[in-house]
Amino acid sequence: MFDPKAIDDIANRLAGAIPPGLHNLKEDMEKTFRAVLQSALGKLDLVSREEFEVQKLVLAKTRSKLEDLEKRVAEMEQSVLNKSEM
Repeated sequence: MFDPKAIDDIANRLAGAIPPGLHNLKEDMEKTFRAVLQSALGKLDLVSREEFEVQKLVLAKTRSKLEDLEKRVAEMEQSVLNKSEM
């Protein structure tokens, strides 16, 4: 679900922020950062961009149908009111 390159990029940035005196730990810390990020992101209830876009389209279609139904109900209500006034 997560782009491994994005996780690697974040891990590299974090490792790059390590003070120069600790560069001998850089590789180990980078691996640790990567593992922690993958674990933390894996626990989140997230969806892929593709799934999000699909659901966005479904929601737009549903919203459109709902608006159409609301108009039809309003027209029917108005029709009923007009008939009862006669």
